[in-house]
Amino acid sequence: MGCCTGRCSLVCLCALQLLSALERQIFDFLGFQWAPILGNFLHIIVVILGLFGTIQYRPRYIMVYTVWTALWVTWNVFIICFYLEVGGLSKDTDLMTFNISVHRSWWREHGPGCVRRVLPPSAHDMMDDYTYVSVTGCVVDFQYLEVIHSAVQILLSLVGFVYACYVISISMEEEDTYFKSLHFYFTSKES
Repeated sequence: MGCCTGRCSLVCLCALQLLSALERQIFDFLGFQWAPILGNFLHIIVVILGLFGTIQYRPRYIMVYTVWTALWVTWNVFIICFYLEVGGLSKDTDLMTFNISVHRSWWREHGPGCVRRVLPPSAHDMMDDYTYVSVTGCVVDFQYLEVIHSAVQILLSLVGFVYACYVISISMEEEDTYFKSLHFYFTSKES
């Protein structure tokens, strides 16, 4: 059995998904974005489950991973729509923090090339508001960095979905072949 099998590819893909999700989780923690943190946490757990199922020949675990990848693609499409403000969504709302804080994406102030300056708040501004932070000179706006992160997650999930379906079908064929050979063995002994 060579290393270019579907199982080996799925293991490598799951490892890549774990690294990507951990990177994303770190930056979501830095931005106090609780909805993506929760989603990333669930994603990490299910990818580990899929990885375990692939290594241990457990097709049911891989099926859970397959269903999750469809949900994960849906979540990341929502994230893209949120940051691109599609359909009445606004990236300036507190939706990603469950409306419990005014934190935004970490990339908003710390993106590549961004120069962050804190301006003294006026008398009518609250200290917790981000209106007194001035960010200029960003090479890439933060919403596009978030869209890139989600697009990478979608790409990895779609490829993972295809490989998971392939590994499940191969596992089922091997299982069927095994049971047919057992049936043949026991029926031939009876005669």
